Amino acid sequence: MIPFLDLQKINATYKQELIQAFARVLDSGWYVMGTELNQFETDFATYCGTKHAIGVANGLDALTLILKAYIQLGVIQEGDEILVPSNTYIASILAVSATNLVPVLVEPDPKTFNIAPELLQSKITPRTKAILPVHLYGQLCDMPAILAIAKKNHLLVIEDSAQAHGAILNHQKAGNWGDAAGFSFYPGKNLGALGDAGAITTNNDALASCIRALLNYGSHQKYHNTYKGVNSRLDELQAAFLGVKLKKLDSETALKRSIALRYQTEITNPKILLPQANNPLAHVWHLFVVRTEDRKAFQDYLKTNQIETLIHYPVPPHQQEAYKEWRDLRFPVSEKIHQTVLSLPLSAVLTKPEVDRIICVINAY
Repeated sequence: MIPFLDLQKINATYKQELIQAFARVLDSGWYVMGTELNQFETDFATYCGTKHAIGVANGLDALTLILKAYIQLGVIQEGDEILVPSNTYIASILAVSATNLVPVLVEPDPKTFNIAPELLQSKITPRTKAILPVHLYGQLCDMPAILAIAKKNHLLVIEDSAQAHGAILNHQKAGNWGDAAGFSFYPGKNLGALGDAGAITTNNDALASCIRALLNYGSHQKYHNTYKGVNSRLDELQAAFLGVKLKKLDSETALKRSIALRYQTEITNPKILLPQANNPLAHVWHLFVVRTEDRKAFQDYLKTNQIETLIHYPVPPHQQEAYKEWRDLRFPVSEKIHQTVLSLPLSAVLTKPEVDRIICVINAY
């Protein structure tokens, strides 16, 4: 069986360095908010080209804390509206709901799966305060168009960069386009920890200061609490592991791009709709997602041929039980995407014979 994602094999390539990082943290006797976190935050901010990178517990917390901080700073208020894509993992929307803000769903571009900039203006009301574009599957949204709309309407732009570490458009990386961005380092991400982890990037000093307090019980100084905060700290061990893997992120991304290019040029089966990348560097291929009308038959066929696939994501947010208040809404583009997508194996440890086999099997379908 060709696995969808062989995390054991991926992390084995870093084994000795990870063991050294573990020993360094263990021997230090300091396990929360120490030198490993400081170093990773510095390195990740440099990598993204931002002034600040702030480690947090996970990607959902990253988005939630950005919104909470803007509320604390009086920039937005509970009940304000945030424009979010209707085609996304539900975490993007949960962050809005968790802060008592109102998510307003916007359909995607069917070619890129990302939020369609031309649909944003019609969704803006006097209560709209921000746009939350999601760089889905690893491809940057049309950020110049989104920023132009945001500027025209005096809106914040908060990037969900959970799947797009290192994606570049016009020499500018994911996480450095909007006012702030949230990243996830879930183990399966392009930059993955060995557990849950996340980060926030921003160039806004006041926002960064507020977030640093909020993630640590609302405190800048121990036992003195400025805000009603939470505990969402990136621990020393995960920071150390991420520091090891960040050094090779670009080289791994290059390998993934080369495999994605082979898929795009060598899969010729007309039954399979391939993803489009508007700019080669703007896509880091967290996922390679194809579409086909009879998804179950195609997935079963690949499984019979010893190729594992996954569905990202089977149920759109507006059809989830958690948002039953949206059950009567219709987002036909998103619904069609969720009914027809299938993610193929794609990782830096996928071998040439495995890629050859995947392409051959798909073309024979």
